[in-house]
Amino acid sequence: MPTEEPVWCMVMFDLPVETKEQRREAAAFRNLLLDNGYQRAQYSVYVRFSPTVHSILPTIGTIKNNLPTGGEVRILFVSNHQWSRALRFSDDVPISPEHAPAQLTIF
Repeated sequence: MPTEEPVWCMVMFDLPVETKEQRREAAAFRNLLLDNGYQRAQYSVYVRFSPTVHSILPTIGTIKNNLPTGGEVRILFVSNHQWSRALRFSDDVPISPEHAPAQLTIF
């Protein structure tokens, strides 16, 4: 994928939540994603728009270093073009995909 192309970084994860401590760690992990500019797309799926792949790479290490014990994460980069062509439904009603945020929103 060309680094000059805008991308959506998708973080998908499964975290253990059987104990109170595990639930606390899972909440902290989700808050970490929100603090790093990600937004919830679905339960345990968070996304972040970035003008380039390089500008989002530093958060990958942060995610890896803060993954709770027993958790699994998968990170996928999707081009802005691919993201805009995604199909999305809610109660069998099509919904338009999210659009890239305005420039002022990014910074």
